[in-house]
Amino acid sequence: RRAACPSCAVHGLCCPRIISRRQWGARPPRSRVPLRTPVPYVIIHHTAGNRCTSQASCIQQVRGIQNYHMDTLRWPDIGYNFLIGEDGNVYEGRGWRTVGAHAKNWNYKSLGFSFLGNFSSRVPNTAALNAAKSLIQCAVSKGFLRRTYTLKGHRNVFATSCPGNALYRVISKWPRFKAKP
Repeated sequence: RRAACPSCAVHGLCCPRIISRRQWGARPPRSRVPLRTPVPYVIIHHTAGNRCTSQASCIQQVRGIQNYHMDTLRWPDIGYNFLIGEDGNVYEGRGWRTVGAHAKNWNYKSLGFSFLGNFSSRVPNTAALNAAKSLIQCAVSKGFLRRTYTLKGHRNVFATSCPGNALYRVISKWPRFKAKP
């Protein structure tokens, strides 16, 4: 069982379990650009890689993504603000206060949340979907995301199939989703 977070009593809402950069063994970023919050957008992605259903396998996936982003793409850090595993945990990427590298021309005005796995033909499990919904509400309650935020899929802001057709169909029914700018 997950311990109740302090915001439960105050806001009647629990943030999902967030595995910190230290906990998953993140490399230090080469640089950081502060994100001016609250931002007006959440952009949903998928990593298009392997699924993970345990904390150990999700940590392995997140480390691999950070290595790819830093070593191959030469980015200063992992691109996403947070990553969501099918273990029901959220993994801190760049976090709440740092501009991401997840959606060209949208990074300075959004938080990028990426589901770990490929969701072109299958939907993430309930634990991952619930963690994502909770993360969005957590962002609002902590003041990092505007209460009047707009939710988008990566394909709504860039020519890509991300976050996969199956996941896109799900998020397009979530509150505050809007495909067009």
